[in-house]
Amino acid sequence: MATTRQEPALLAYCRPGFEPELAAELTARAGERGHWGHAATERGSGVVHFVCASAAELERQLAFDALVFARQKLLGIARLDGLDPKDRISPLLAALDAARGELAAADGGDSDPAAPGFGDLVVEHSDSDAGRELAGLARGFGNALRPALRKPGWLTDKPDARRPRLHVLLHSGSRLELALGRVEDSSPWPGGIPRLRQPPNAPSRSAAKLDEALHTLLGPEERRSLLREGDRAADLGAAPGGWTWVLVRAGLRVTAVDNGPLKEPVAGHPQVEHLRADGFRWQPARPLDWMVCDMVEQPRRVAARMAEWFREGWCRNAIFNLKLPMKKRWDETVLCLELFRAQAGELKALRARQLYHDREEITVFARR
Repeated sequence: MATTRQEPALLAYCRPGFEPELAAELTARAGERGHWGHAATERGSGVVHFVCASAAELERQLAFDALVFARQKLLGIARLDGLDPKDRISPLLAALDAARGELAAADGGDSDPAAPGFGDLVVEHSDSDAGRELAGLARGFGNALRPALRKPGWLTDKPDARRPRLHVLLHSGSRLELALGRVEDSSPWPGGIPRLRQPPNAPSRSAAKLDEALHTLLGPEERRSLLREGDRAADLGAAPGGWTWVLVRAGLRVTAVDNGPLKEPVAGHPQVEHLRADGFRWQPARPLDWMVCDMVEQPRRVAARMAEWFREGWCRNAIFNLKLPMKKRWDETVLCLELFRAQAGELKALRARQLYHDREEITVFARR
């Protein structure tokens, strides 16, 4: 017999092992907005709940783009335990019916309480070792669940981006939870993990990191307006050339700054000038459109150097990585971002995220 536990909670995904950082971040951001609760998680699960009586209001106030360690941000609906593998659907439908009023309220009052309806369904699992074993079940259950949701009107016949998504997070074959995701303020990818191909012929795997940053930290219109063919960029600590290659493929002309060698196809490319110099000392002769940096150095030193680039007007846009220490990673993140913000001068945008391709680091986008 399945049991349903409902408690108002924000549901967020993260890189397994970074649950304490996400829990600290959610607690801090909620407190700044006058919401009080507690974070609950298991180390290595890749999932954090922030239990809060005003979770629905908090979910609307706390923008997904403002979070650093969250891959996904959702509003929890219900948790189902002890499911019979022969019939997981009936208890799920009953849980939705029980939460009908709360769902209508969470949707901003725009829905008909009699049939709130979701515009899409995402059946997913965490990025943990145990979660990845549920990939096959997620696919099969999703195929069976869609028609069962459409029959009573819980799911639109075709995907509708004007409606919230229903997320079904599988923890095991007998345990799952339901959550609501607002399309305009959540990750569009299952598990919050972008499905991007490695840039072809890239000199290193790090190219995927910058490619993900451009798709995650910038919106479609920003990518079109800020990455223009012929723009000029600098890649500090460029070798062997993965980040340079991503910029070259976008049509930019790149000064690759590194004492180390570049690999093909970046080495000798007509859009690339290789300067054997120290990225912490070199500066451009005239302002550039972009600066990117993935140098391995203390995060505070990197943050201060990146701020100098903005303060001196050497670049208009930047993407850079901050390598985090093994302990107090949330504290270091706050310190570095505040240091950068205080020293960089006026900014139009500042966003940071721990990407799927990041490890012990976060990636920052800044714009003058």
